[in-house]
Amino acid sequence: MSHALIIGASRGIGAEFVRQYLADGWKVTATARREEALAALHAQGATAITLDVTSAESTSRLAWQLDGAAFDVIVHGAGVLQRQTGLAPPTDADFDHTMHANVLAPMRVLPQLADMLAPGAKLALLSSKMGSIGMRAATGSWLYRASKAAANSVLKDISLEWAGKACCVSFHPGWVRTDMGGSGADITAEQSVAGMRGVIAALAPKDNGRFLNYDGSAIDW
Repeated sequence: MSHALIIGASRGIGAEFVRQYLADGWKVTATARREEALAALHAQGATAITLDVTSAESTSRLAWQLDGAAFDVIVHGAGVLQRQTGLAPPTDADFDHTMHANVLAPMRVLPQLADMLAPGAKLALLSSKMGSIGMRAATGSWLYRASKAAANSVLKDISLEWAGKACCVSFHPGWVRTDMGGSGADITAEQSVAGMRGVIAALAPKDNGRFLNYDGSAIDW
């Protein structure tokens, strides 16, 4: 049975990854912070693991909780969005919270999984087109944009370290109707995840280290 690990599965896109992989008969291990989210994941049939990606203490306990597992697909979707207008300087607290959640978290979490990669494993880091420097045409939420550009750098380094062991990509999931994306977004979480799952399934070694839209088209770094 194929096994997926979903980091950040309490709601939105992460929760939809859990739902779809379970529906296709996969074994799913999923993380969340709060008891009610963990209970909901367990009720669906997932193995639920407590993880707060912004906590050094919590992330330090992840590897032993997953000891012995081998994952065919890893999706790191945990993250936060601080909205700002123009070049309004972020507060120290907002900067620290955003960078911890969106950049430091995958730097702490993903290296622990290097020995848990099944043959032909795939890693997807949920980023955002807003982190693209090549496509940049607006400045709104510039702290979030900076954090996702940095997260893309993290993914690129992991793709180099894991070359030959896993195919690693960064995804723009689309503008999705979630708590983060808002009710006016273009697509549903179901559409976004279905697209990304199709792309993940088709990934080949030549795709390692790429930045992709949820439909598989390339995005400039």
